[in-house]
Amino acid sequence: MKSVELDGRALSLAEIATVAVDGCTVSIAPAAYPGMEASRSVVDALISRGETAYGINTGFGKLSDVHIGPDQLEALQQNLVRSHACGLGEPLPEDEVRAMLLLRANVLIKGLSGVRPLVVETLIAMLNARAHPVIPARGSVGASGDLAPLAHLALALIGEGEVFFRGDRVTAASALGKAGITPLRLAAKEGLALLNGTQAMAGVGALALLRALRVVELFDLAGAMSLEALMGTPAAFDARVHAARPHAGQIAAAKHLQWLLDASEIRESHRYGDPRVQDAYCLRCMPQVHGAARGALAHVREVIEIESGSATDNPLIFVPEKGADGAEIISGGNFHGAPLALALDYAAIALTDLMSMSERRIDRLINPDINEHLPAFLSPHAGVSSGLMIAHVAAAALLNEAKVLAHPASVDSVPTSGGKEDHVSMGMTAALKLRQIVQNAEYALAIELIAAAQGLEFRLPLQPAREVGRAAAAVREIVPPLREDRVLSGDIERLAREIRHGKFDAWL
Repeated sequence: MKSVELDGRALSLAEIATVAVDGCTVSIAPAAYPGMEASRSVVDALISRGETAYGINTGFGKLSDVHIGPDQLEALQQNLVRSHACGLGEPLPEDEVRAMLLLRANVLIKGLSGVRPLVVETLIAMLNARAHPVIPARGSVGASGDLAPLAHLALALIGEGEVFFRGDRVTAASALGKAGITPLRLAAKEGLALLNGTQAMAGVGALALLRALRVVELFDLAGAMSLEALMGTPAAFDARVHAARPHAGQIAAAKHLQWLLDASEIRESHRYGDPRVQDAYCLRCMPQVHGAARGALAHVREVIEIESGSATDNPLIFVPEKGADGAEIISGGNFHGAPLALALDYAAIALTDLMSMSERRIDRLINPDINEHLPAFLSPHAGVSSGLMIAHVAAAALLNEAKVLAHPASVDSVPTSGGKEDHVSMGMTAALKLRQIVQNAEYALAIELIAAAQGLEFRLPLQPAREVGRAAAAVREIVPPLREDRVLSGDIERLAREIRHGKFDAWL
């Protein structure tokens, strides 16, 4: 597998996944070294002149007015990492930690942070050795960046804390020793440069978004299968309708649905003489709702990919091309997570709306009060058997949880650091909520696919659209038809897992 070369440019979601999920190795572009060395020389020169700059030889946050002497600068950085490693709860999965290591290395490579190249080299050495810091999921408010998660990452770099290494949870010192990596002794500015950043929310958010992008298109597939099982009409997907309201996502969803529904015997069987003029909104308005979700996720993708190549620590060091003369150290607020927090909340709302549409389609498939063409709860023996009754209940429960989680984290702010950080983003909360909503959406999608495939059984010998038929056959490879009641949890879990692993990517 080819190594990903980092130079501080923005990374695509695919590149992030190649490293975080697939385990691709990483290297530093040779052209990035002069920029890192130049910004580091500015830090060293400032210290040698006895000048003061925030984060280099001062305290942090509310303590920024406290000057730190040259003999205490290393202790300042070490103490910063230790004191801020205050995360709580379950550890982040290793793929999310890999995303954090990748993104933190990439933004430091930009040469605006004043760290030695050795810092970035150590980050990348840990990534390539698969020595993944144990990073508790909770404790970040996303203000001066993801301070607590990134502190746990930095803690491992200095040989403290714990890492997951070769399948075991061990001390960082032990893992670094086995991997041949020398623990860092942090120089001035370097602890702060490692902690100030949005890479926890960006890493978690990026991987959740990748799963969400798959789900949004597969809801088209589930909806197409449901439409066929319900003997609905694809007339509302006519390209002319969507050209009259040319939102890109809506047009893409309509085109996708038309492809999925092409060449259907079920459709031909009721094309003429069907008294139904319009289907319910959960069927007819799929291009509008699914398309709007596509548009939301496209925006979130843009935000995350911009962030992947953005300098987010503080202060930043700007060195003119002519050399260190005229260099400036500027304190700003690029560490604030608002751009990501708002975007991740938007994604959560979009996915929850998709789940809401899906739940209505599931109800139409199983509910005998609104669908006289299919047996109650899609059971061949309704009464003695409950069929998919409780599968729909599970979908409703998943939707309820998603609705609760879709409340925006970004609308809240709790002032921290003695009021110095008086407006925070809560971006990490937004990322963790999104991850859970994506998982719920994968389950809901699996339930609709099972229900729609079961509905199609009752349309035989009429054959569904070509692609719908192929997809239904793929569902049947995992979940057999429901001839009599059985435990469905395993069916739903298996199908959701296959969705996540790309079993249905042919229909994207």
